[in-house]
Amino acid sequence: MKTLILAGGSGTRLFPLSREQFPKQFIRLFDGESLFQKTVKRQLLLSAASDITIVTNEEHQFLIRDQLADIGCECPVLTEPVGKNTLPAIYYGVKVLAESGADAGDDRIAVVSSDHLIEPDDAFLAAFRAAARLADRHLVVFGIRPTAPHTGYGYIRPGSPLGDDGYLVDCFVEKPDQETAEEYCALGYLWNSGMFVFSPSLFLSEAEKYAWEIVAAFSNLSVEEAYAKVPKISIDYGIMERTDRAAVVPFSSGWNDLGTFDALYDTFPKNEDANAIRGEHIGINSEKNLIIGNRLIATVGVSNLAIIETKDAILVASRDQAQRIGEIAKELKEQGDERAIHHMEVHRPWGSYTMLEGGDAYRIKRVSVPPGRRLSLQMHHHRSEHWIVVRGTAEVTIGEERYLLTNGQSTYVPAGTVHRLANPGLLPLELIEVQIGEYTGEDDIVRIEDDYRRV
Repeated sequence: MKTLILAGGSGTRLFPLSREQFPKQFIRLFDGESLFQKTVKRQLLLSAASDITIVTNEEHQFLIRDQLADIGCECPVLTEPVGKNTLPAIYYGVKVLAESGADAGDDRIAVVSSDHLIEPDDAFLAAFRAAARLADRHLVVFGIRPTAPHTGYGYIRPGSPLGDDGYLVDCFVEKPDQETAEEYCALGYLWNSGMFVFSPSLFLSEAEKYAWEIVAAFSNLSVEEAYAKVPKISIDYGIMERTDRAAVVPFSSGWNDLGTFDALYDTFPKNEDANAIRGEHIGINSEKNLIIGNRLIATVGVSNLAIIETKDAILVASRDQAQRIGEIAKELKEQGDERAIHHMEVHRPWGSYTMLEGGDAYRIKRVSVPPGRRLSLQMHHHRSEHWIVVRGTAEVTIGEERYLLTNGQSTYVPAGTVHRLANPGLLPLELIEVQIGEYTGEDDIVRIEDDYRRV
Protein backbone atom coordinates (compact mmCIF):
# COMPACT_ATOMS: atom_id res chain seq x y z
CA MET A 1 0.00 0.00 0.00
CA LYS A 2 1.16 3.54 -0.82
CA THR A 3 0.45 6.44 1.53
CA LEU A 4 -0.20 10.13 0.91
CA ILE A 5 0.15 12.27 4.04
CA LEU A 6 -1.46 15.71 3.81
CA ALA A 7 0.68 18.07 5.87
CA GLY A 8 -0.29 21.59 4.86
CA GLY A 9 -2.77 23.82 6.62
CA SER A 10 -2.41 26.74 8.98
CA GLY A 11 -2.23 26.72 12.76
CA THR A 12 -5.14 28.78 14.07
CA ARG A 13 -7.33 26.52 16.21
CA LEU A 14 -4.68 25.82 18.87
CA PHE A 15 -3.23 29.34 19.10
CA PRO A 16 -0.84 30.21 20.75
CA LEU A 17 0.67 26.70 20.65
CA SER A 18 0.26 26.61 16.88
CA ARG A 19 0.88 29.40 14.37
CA GLU A 20 0.45 29.78 10.61
CA GLN A 21 4.05 28.70 9.96
CA PHE A 22 4.03 26.12 12.77
CA PRO A 23 0.65 24.32 12.77
CA LYS A 24 -0.41 21.72 15.30
CA GLN A 25 0.98 18.70 13.43
CA PHE A 26 4.54 19.86 14.17
CA ILE A 27 4.16 20.54 17.91
CA ARG A 28 5.98 17.95 20.03
CA LEU A 29 3.28 17.27 22.60
CA PHE A 30 3.22 13.49 22.74
CA ASP A 31 6.22 11.57 24.09
CA GLY A 32 8.53 14.20 22.60
CA GLU A 33 7.13 13.60 19.12
CA SER A 34 4.83 15.61 16.88
CA LEU A 35 1.56 14.41 15.38
CA PHE A 36 3.29 14.45 12.00
CA GLN A 37 6.04 12.14 13.23
CA LYS A 38 3.49 9.82 14.84
CA THR A 39 1.53 9.74 11.57
CA VAL A 40 4.62 8.71 9.60
CA LYS A 41 5.54 6.00 12.13
CA ARG A 42 1.94 4.72 12.09
CA GLN A 43 1.85 4.52 8.30
CA LEU A 44 5.14 2.62 8.30
CA LEU A 45 3.03 -0.30 9.55
CA LEU A 46 1.34 -0.25 6.13
CA SER A 47 3.87 1.27 3.73
CA ALA A 48 7.62 1.31 3.24
CA ALA A 49 9.24 4.71 3.82
CA SER A 50 9.84 5.09 0.07
CA ASP A 51 6.10 4.48 -0.48
CA ILE A 52 5.05 7.32 1.85
CA THR A 53 4.70 10.67 0.06
CA ILE A 54 4.18 13.93 1.95
CA VAL A 55 2.15 16.74 0.34
CA THR A 56 2.83 20.09 1.97
CA ASN A 57 3.56 23.74 1.18
CA GLU A 58 6.78 25.63 0.49
CA GLU A 59 7.03 26.98 4.04
CA HIS A 60 6.80 23.61 5.78
CA GLN A 61 8.86 21.37 3.52
CA PHE A 62 12.16 21.92 5.35
CA LEU A 63 10.56 21.54 8.76
CA ILE A 64 9.10 18.25 7.50
CA ARG A 65 12.50 17.04 6.32
CA ASP A 66 14.00 17.86 9.72
CA GLN A 67 11.25 16.02 11.59
CA LEU A 68 11.61 13.03 9.26
CA ALA A 69 15.36 12.97 9.95
CA ASP A 70 14.67 13.03 13.71
CA ILE A 71 12.84 9.69 13.44
CA GLY A 72 15.34 8.25 10.96
CA CYS A 73 12.96 8.24 8.01
CA GLU A 74 13.34 9.55 4.47
CA CYS A 75 10.19 10.01 2.39
CA PRO A 76 9.41 11.83 -0.87
CA VAL A 77 7.99 15.34 -0.35
CA LEU A 78 5.76 17.19 -2.83
CA THR A 79 5.25 20.94 -2.36
CA GLU A 80 2.17 22.89 -3.36
CA PRO A 81 2.75 26.44 -4.64
CA VAL A 82 -0.43 27.52 -2.82
CA GLY A 83 -2.97 25.68 -0.68
CA LYS A 84 -6.22 24.91 -2.52
CA ASN A 85 -7.84 22.52 0.00
CA THR A 86 -7.71 18.73 -0.13
CA LEU A 87 -8.83 17.76 -3.64
CA PRO A 88 -5.99 19.49 -5.59
CA ALA A 89 -3.47 18.20 -3.04
CA ILE A 90 -4.73 14.63 -3.32
CA TYR A 91 -5.01 14.76 -7.11
CA TYR A 92 -1.46 16.10 -7.39
CA GLY A 93 -0.14 13.34 -5.15
CA VAL A 94 -2.09 10.54 -6.83
CA LYS A 95 -1.07 11.73 -10.29
CA VAL A 96 2.61 11.70 -9.33
CA LEU A 97 2.28 8.23 -7.80
CA ALA A 98 0.36 6.88 -10.78
CA GLU A 99 2.94 8.23 -13.22
CA SER A 100 5.68 6.57 -11.15
CA GLY A 101 3.99 3.16 -11.39
CA ALA A 102 1.80 3.13 -8.29
CA ASP A 103 -1.09 1.63 -10.27
CA ALA A 104 0.79 -1.59 -10.95
CA GLY A 105 -0.60 -4.85 -9.57
CA ASP A 106 -2.81 -4.50 -6.49
CA ASP A 107 -1.44 -1.23 -5.18
CA ARG A 108 -3.75 0.95 -3.11
CA ILE A 109 -3.25 4.50 -1.90
CA ALA A 110 -4.11 5.52 1.64
CA VAL A 111 -4.72 9.25 2.16
CA VAL A 112 -4.33 10.45 5.75
CA SER A 113 -4.02 13.73 7.60
CA SER A 114 -0.87 14.54 9.54
CA ASP A 115 -2.65 16.14 12.49
CA HIS A 116 -4.80 13.30 13.86
CA LEU A 117 -3.97 11.29 16.97
CA ILE A 118 -4.72 7.61 16.26
CA GLU A 119 -3.99 4.47 18.21
CA PRO A 120 -2.11 2.09 15.85
CA ASP A 121 -3.70 -1.06 17.28
CA ASP A 122 -5.08 -4.22 15.69
CA ALA A 123 -8.35 -2.44 14.85
CA PHE A 124 -6.38 0.20 12.93
CA LEU A 125 -4.66 -2.44 10.79
CA ALA A 126 -7.92 -4.37 10.29
CA ALA A 127 -9.72 -1.24 9.06
CA PHE A 128 -7.06 -0.51 6.44
CA ARG A 129 -7.07 -4.14 5.28
CA ALA A 130 -10.86 -4.02 4.91
CA ALA A 131 -10.62 -0.77 2.95
CA ALA A 132 -7.97 -2.28 0.67
CA ARG A 133 -10.31 -5.17 -0.18
CA LEU A 134 -13.00 -2.70 -1.28
CA ALA A 135 -10.71 -0.27 -3.06
CA ASP A 136 -10.79 -1.91 -6.51
CA ARG A 137 -14.44 -0.85 -6.93
CA HIS A 138 -14.92 1.89 -4.35
CA LEU A 139 -13.46 5.11 -3.04
CA VAL A 140 -13.33 4.21 0.64
CA VAL A 141 -13.64 6.70 3.47
CA PHE A 142 -13.16 5.75 7.10
CA GLY A 143 -16.09 6.53 9.39
CA ILE A 144 -15.33 7.07 13.07
CA ARG A 145 -17.77 5.52 15.50
CA PRO A 146 -18.99 8.50 17.57
CA THR A 147 -18.11 8.56 21.26
CA ALA A 148 -20.67 11.32 21.86
CA PRO A 149 -22.85 13.71 19.82
CA HIS A 150 -20.46 16.24 18.27
CA THR A 151 -21.34 19.36 16.30
CA GLY A 152 -17.84 19.90 14.90
CA TYR A 153 -17.74 16.96 12.47
CA GLY A 154 -19.50 16.03 9.26
CA TYR A 155 -21.37 12.73 9.37
CA ILE A 156 -21.80 9.74 7.06
CA ARG A 157 -24.97 7.65 6.84
CA PRO A 158 -24.03 4.05 6.01
CA GLY A 159 -26.11 2.31 3.35
CA SER A 160 -26.17 -1.27 2.08
CA PRO A 161 -23.50 -3.58 3.56
CA LEU A 162 -20.55 -4.68 1.43
CA GLY A 163 -19.95 -8.06 3.02
CA ASP A 164 -18.14 -7.82 6.34
CA ASP A 165 -15.83 -5.00 5.26
CA GLY A 166 -18.02 -1.91 5.14
CA TYR A 167 -21.02 -0.20 3.59
CA LEU A 168 -22.00 1.84 0.61
CA VAL A 169 -22.27 5.49 1.54
CA ASP A 170 -25.93 6.48 1.61
CA CYS A 171 -25.12 10.15 2.06
CA PHE A 172 -22.74 12.69 3.57
CA VAL A 173 -24.26 15.30 5.88
CA GLU A 174 -22.93 18.63 7.11
CA LYS A 175 -21.94 19.52 10.66
CA PRO A 176 -25.20 19.39 12.66
CA ASP A 177 -26.60 21.27 15.64
CA GLN A 178 -26.63 19.46 19.00
CA GLU A 179 -30.13 18.00 18.67
CA THR A 180 -29.42 16.69 15.17
CA ALA A 181 -26.06 15.27 16.28
CA GLU A 182 -27.83 13.29 19.00
CA GLU A 183 -30.26 11.94 16.40
CA TYR A 184 -27.41 10.97 14.05
CA CYS A 185 -25.64 9.04 16.80
CA ALA A 186 -28.85 7.19 17.69
CA LEU A 187 -29.30 6.23 14.01
CA GLY A 188 -25.78 4.82 13.64
CA TYR A 189 -24.22 7.62 11.61
CA LEU A 190 -20.41 7.85 11.57
CA TRP A 191 -18.07 10.82 11.77
CA ASN A 192 -16.31 11.67 8.52
CA SER A 193 -12.61 11.13 9.29
CA GLY A 194 -11.17 12.65 6.11
CA MET A 195 -9.04 9.51 5.61
CA PHE A 196 -9.37 7.43 2.43
CA VAL A 197 -8.18 4.33 0.60
CA PHE A 198 -8.61 3.79 -3.17
CA SER A 199 -6.86 2.54 -6.26
CA PRO A 200 -5.17 5.25 -8.32
CA SER A 201 -7.00 4.26 -11.51
CA LEU A 202 -10.46 4.49 -9.91
CA PHE A 203 -9.71 7.82 -8.25
CA LEU A 204 -8.38 9.33 -11.48
CA SER A 205 -11.39 7.98 -13.39
CA GLU A 206 -13.85 9.54 -10.93
CA ALA A 207 -11.87 12.79 -11.00
CA GLU A 208 -12.33 12.95 -14.76
CA LYS A 209 -16.11 12.69 -14.24
CA TYR A 210 -16.53 15.15 -11.41
CA ALA A 211 -13.41 17.35 -11.21
CA TRP A 212 -12.59 17.93 -14.87
CA GLU A 213 -11.21 21.44 -14.20
CA ILE A 214 -8.51 19.98 -11.97
CA VAL A 215 -7.75 17.13 -14.39
CA ALA A 216 -7.45 19.55 -17.31
CA ALA A 217 -5.19 21.94 -15.41
CA PHE A 218 -2.76 19.22 -14.33
CA SER A 219 -2.80 17.66 -17.82
CA ASN A 220 -1.71 20.75 -19.75
CA LEU A 221 0.11 23.02 -17.33
CA SER A 222 3.06 23.06 -14.96
CA VAL A 223 2.35 22.49 -11.28
CA GLU A 224 2.61 26.24 -10.58
CA GLU A 225 0.25 27.10 -13.45
CA ALA A 226 -2.17 24.31 -12.51
CA TYR A 227 -2.47 25.53 -8.92
CA ALA A 228 -3.10 29.05 -10.16
CA LYS A 229 -6.12 27.80 -12.13
CA VAL A 230 -7.72 25.04 -10.04
CA PRO A 231 -10.56 25.88 -7.63
CA LYS A 232 -10.20 25.71 -3.88
CA ILE A 233 -12.25 22.63 -3.10
CA SER A 234 -12.29 19.63 -0.76
CA ILE A 235 -12.37 16.02 -1.93
CA ASP A 236 -15.73 15.67 -0.18
CA TYR A 237 -17.42 18.42 -2.22
CA GLY A 238 -15.51 17.71 -5.40
CA ILE A 239 -15.87 13.92 -5.65
CA MET A 240 -17.06 11.94 -2.62
CA GLU A 241 -20.51 13.55 -2.34
CA ARG A 242 -21.09 13.14 -6.09
CA THR A 243 -19.73 9.70 -6.93
CA ASP A 244 -21.76 6.48 -6.73
CA ARG A 245 -18.57 4.60 -5.83
CA ALA A 246 -18.24 5.87 -2.24
CA ALA A 247 -17.96 3.28 0.53
CA VAL A 248 -17.36 3.64 4.25
CA VAL A 249 -15.41 1.37 6.59
CA PRO A 250 -16.13 1.85 10.31
CA PHE A 251 -13.04 2.83 12.28
CA SER A 252 -12.92 1.72 15.88
CA SER A 253 -9.38 2.65 16.94
CA GLY A 254 -8.77 5.56 19.26
CA TRP A 255 -9.06 8.70 17.10
CA ASN A 256 -8.93 12.41 17.85
CA ASP A 257 -8.46 15.23 15.35
CA LEU A 258 -7.32 17.58 18.17
CA GLY A 259 -9.26 20.43 16.64
CA THR A 260 -9.74 22.25 19.95
CA PHE A 261 -8.09 22.55 23.35
CA ASP A 262 -11.06 20.64 24.75
CA ALA A 263 -10.12 17.72 22.47
CA LEU A 264 -6.50 18.05 23.60
CA TYR A 265 -7.65 17.90 27.22
CA ASP A 266 -9.39 14.59 26.50
CA THR A 267 -6.14 12.97 25.30
CA PHE A 268 -3.87 13.97 28.20
CA PRO A 269 -3.61 12.05 31.49
CA LYS A 270 -5.29 13.78 34.44
CA ASN A 271 -4.19 14.33 38.05
CA GLU A 272 -6.37 13.78 41.11
CA ASP A 273 -8.23 17.04 40.39
CA ALA A 274 -8.88 16.06 36.75
CA ASN A 275 -6.40 18.69 35.57
CA ALA A 276 -4.36 17.89 32.43
CA ILE A 277 -0.92 19.43 32.92
CA ARG A 278 2.08 19.97 30.66
CA GLY A 279 4.65 21.92 32.67
CA GLU A 280 4.74 23.16 36.28
CA HIS A 281 1.44 23.85 38.04
CA ILE A 282 0.22 24.52 41.56
CA GLY A 283 -3.56 24.43 41.90
CA ILE A 284 -5.79 25.31 44.84
CA ASN A 285 -9.44 24.40 44.48
CA SER A 286 -8.89 24.06 40.70
CA GLU A 287 -10.21 21.21 38.61
CA LYS A 288 -10.82 20.02 35.06
CA ASN A 289 -8.36 22.51 33.57
CA LEU A 290 -5.95 22.10 30.66
CA ILE A 291 -2.69 23.83 31.59
CA ILE A 292 0.33 24.00 29.27
CA GLY A 293 3.29 26.28 29.90
CA ASN A 294 7.02 26.83 30.26
CA ARG A 295 6.85 28.67 33.59
CA LEU A 296 5.07 27.96 36.87
CA ILE A 297 1.32 28.43 36.43
CA ALA A 298 -0.66 28.81 39.65
CA THR A 299 -4.45 28.67 39.78
CA VAL A 300 -6.96 29.30 42.55
CA GLY A 301 -10.66 28.48 42.36
CA VAL A 302 -10.93 27.97 38.60
CA SER A 303 -12.44 25.10 36.64
CA ASN A 304 -12.88 23.98 33.04
CA LEU A 305 -10.33 26.43 31.63
CA ALA A 306 -7.64 26.14 28.98
CA ILE A 307 -4.57 28.08 30.18
CA ILE A 308 -1.83 28.07 27.54
CA GLU A 309 1.46 29.94 28.01
CA THR A 310 4.16 30.39 25.37
CA LYS A 311 7.11 32.78 25.32
CA ASP A 312 5.12 35.52 23.59
CA ALA A 313 1.46 34.91 24.45
CA ILE A 314 -0.90 33.65 27.17
CA LEU A 315 -4.36 32.27 26.46
CA VAL A 316 -7.06 31.89 29.11
CA ALA A 317 -10.28 30.42 27.73
CA SER A 318 -13.28 28.48 28.88
CA ARG A 319 -12.90 24.96 27.51
CA ASP A 320 -16.46 24.99 26.19
CA GLN A 321 -15.58 28.06 24.08
CA ALA A 322 -12.35 26.57 22.73
CA GLN A 323 -13.69 26.31 19.19
CA ARG A 324 -13.58 30.14 18.92
CA ILE A 325 -9.83 30.45 19.51
CA GLY A 326 -9.18 30.63 15.76
CA GLU A 327 -10.83 34.06 15.85
CA ILE A 328 -7.88 35.37 17.90
CA ALA A 329 -5.33 34.30 15.29
CA LYS A 330 -7.53 35.77 12.57
CA GLU A 331 -7.73 39.14 14.34
CA LEU A 332 -3.96 39.23 14.92
CA LYS A 333 -3.34 38.51 11.24
CA GLU A 334 -5.74 41.26 10.17
CA GLN A 335 -3.75 43.65 12.39
CA GLY A 336 -0.50 42.58 10.69
CA ASP A 337 0.82 41.08 13.94
CA GLU A 338 3.66 38.60 13.33
CA ARG A 339 2.54 36.52 16.31
CA ALA A 340 -0.21 35.08 14.12
CA ILE A 341 2.45 33.78 11.75
CA HIS A 342 5.20 32.37 13.93
CA HIS A 343 6.52 31.90 17.46
CA MET A 344 9.52 33.69 18.89
CA GLU A 345 11.47 30.69 17.61
CA VAL A 346 11.24 30.80 13.82
CA HIS A 347 12.22 27.78 11.73
CA ARG A 348 14.16 28.28 8.50
CA PRO A 349 15.59 25.78 5.98
CA TRP A 350 19.08 26.36 7.40
CA GLY A 351 18.05 26.05 11.08
CA SER A 352 16.20 28.51 13.32
CA TYR A 353 16.39 31.80 15.16
CA THR A 354 14.77 32.97 18.39
CA MET A 355 13.83 36.59 19.02
CA LEU A 356 15.27 37.65 22.38
CA GLU A 357 14.52 41.36 22.34
CA GLY A 358 13.73 44.16 19.91
CA GLY A 359 13.02 47.85 19.59
CA ASP A 360 12.58 50.55 16.95
CA ALA A 361 16.20 50.38 15.76
CA TYR A 362 17.52 47.02 16.97
CA ARG A 363 16.83 43.31 17.32
CA ILE A 364 18.66 40.63 19.27
CA LYS A 365 18.39 37.01 18.12
CA ARG A 366 19.79 33.63 19.03
CA VAL A 367 20.69 31.87 15.77
CA SER A 368 21.05 28.06 15.56
CA VAL A 369 22.58 26.33 12.54
CA PRO A 370 22.88 22.49 12.41
CA PRO A 371 26.12 20.92 11.16
CA GLY A 372 26.71 21.20 7.42
CA ARG A 373 24.15 23.93 6.74
CA ARG A 374 24.58 27.54 5.73
CA LEU A 375 22.48 30.65 5.26
CA SER A 376 22.13 32.33 1.88
CA LEU A 377 24.80 34.64 0.50
CA GLN A 378 22.99 37.92 1.15
CA MET A 379 23.11 41.59 2.05
CA HIS A 380 20.92 44.12 3.87
CA HIS A 381 20.24 47.71 2.86
CA HIS A 382 19.11 49.07 6.20
CA ARG A 383 20.87 47.19 9.00
CA SER A 384 24.27 46.09 10.23
CA GLU A 385 24.85 42.88 12.19
CA HIS A 386 27.18 41.86 14.98
CA TRP A 387 27.71 38.09 15.49
CA ILE A 388 29.00 36.55 18.73
CA VAL A 389 29.62 32.79 18.70
CA VAL A 390 28.27 31.00 21.78
CA ARG A 391 28.87 27.40 20.76
CA GLY A 392 30.40 25.57 17.81
CA THR A 393 32.35 26.88 14.84
CA ALA A 394 31.15 29.53 12.39
CA GLU A 395 32.47 29.98 8.87
CA VAL A 396 31.97 33.65 8.08
CA THR A 397 32.05 35.28 4.66
CA ILE A 398 32.09 39.11 4.68
CA GLY A 399 32.80 40.73 1.35
CA GLU A 400 35.92 39.06 -0.06
CA GLU A 401 37.04 37.66 3.31
CA ARG A 402 36.29 34.19 4.68
CA TYR A 403 37.39 32.99 8.12
CA LEU A 404 36.40 30.85 11.13
CA LEU A 405 35.07 31.98 14.51
CA THR A 406 34.79 29.86 17.66
CA ASN A 407 33.32 30.24 21.16
CA GLY A 408 33.48 33.81 22.42
CA GLN A 409 34.74 35.32 19.17
CA SER A 410 32.75 37.90 17.22
CA THR A 411 32.58 39.84 13.97
CA TYR A 412 30.78 42.80 12.43
CA VAL A 413 28.83 42.95 9.16
CA PRO A 414 28.27 46.51 7.87
CA ALA A 415 25.04 47.37 6.08
CA GLY A 416 25.27 46.87 2.32
CA THR A 417 28.00 44.22 2.61
CA VAL A 418 27.56 40.78 1.05
CA HIS A 419 27.90 38.10 3.73
CA ARG A 420 27.18 34.49 4.62
CA LEU A 421 27.15 32.33 7.76
CA ALA A 422 27.82 28.57 7.68
CA ASN A 423 28.43 25.72 10.10
CA PRO A 424 31.33 23.59 8.80
CA GLY A 425 31.68 21.63 12.05
CA LEU A 426 30.22 18.47 13.55
CA LEU A 427 28.41 20.25 16.40
CA PRO A 428 25.45 22.67 16.27
CA LEU A 429 26.39 26.32 15.88
CA GLU A 430 24.77 28.87 18.16
CA LEU A 431 25.44 32.59 18.08
CA ILE A 432 23.91 35.84 19.20
CA GLU A 433 23.06 38.26 16.40
CA VAL A 434 22.59 41.96 17.18
CA GLN A 435 20.93 43.89 14.37
CA ILE A 436 21.11 47.68 14.36
CA GLY A 437 19.56 49.96 11.75
CA GLU A 438 16.70 52.16 10.67
CA TYR A 439 14.77 49.04 9.60
CA THR A 440 15.26 45.48 10.86
CA GLY A 441 12.38 43.63 9.17
CA GLU A 442 12.90 40.17 7.70
CA ASP A 443 12.10 41.44 4.21
CA ASP A 444 15.34 43.48 4.15
CA ILE A 445 17.24 40.52 2.69
CA VAL A 446 18.72 40.49 -0.79
CA ARG A 447 19.70 36.88 -1.55
CA ILE A 448 22.47 36.35 -4.08
CA GLU A 449 22.99 32.58 -3.71
CA ASP A 450 20.89 30.11 -1.72
CA ASP A 451 21.05 26.35 -1.15
CA TYR A 452 17.26 26.29 -0.76
CA ARG A 453 16.27 28.04 -4.01
CA ARG A 454 14.98 31.21 -2.35
CA VAL A 455 16.89 33.65 -4.55
